[in-house]
Amino acid sequence: MSKHDDQYRQPFYRRRALCFECTRCGACCAGGEDQHVFLSREEAEAICHYLGLGWSWFRRRYLRLLPEATLVLQSQPDSNCIFLDGEGQCRIYDVRPRQCATYPFWPEVVLSSKAWRREARRCEGIDRGAPVPVCLIEAAFD
Repeated sequence: MSKHDDQYRQPFYRRRALCFECTRCGACCAGGEDQHVFLSREEAEAICHYLGLGWSWFRRRYLRLLPEATLVLQSQPDSNCIFLDGEGQCRIYDVRPRQCATYPFWPEVVLSSKAWRREARRCEGIDRGAPVPVCLIEAAFD
């Protein structure tokens, strides 16, 4: 087996430097009916505190519980994130959930060049900016 063969066994993000710079365009926040922003209780509490709201009101207005007690953010009627404003900006960017903060470095996006290119059609920040170190990409998987 040559080094060349071994290289192609590596995931895409290890074979090519991936560049990303968030432009805060909001495209990743425009979801579909079957897409959810999952979050922990701690993340929800941080958002609640950031917005200066009471927990009870925040929970009723912004959270939903899926089966097996999985906590997700509510969606707007158009299926966009509840925190996406009229200009396509995230109202909680500074305290956004980990799922949002690690985008686009999700395994299903970075494991193949095809998936990365497909996501780049939606996200203008992909292939912009400086290369992201592999250790940061892999830290997003945890």
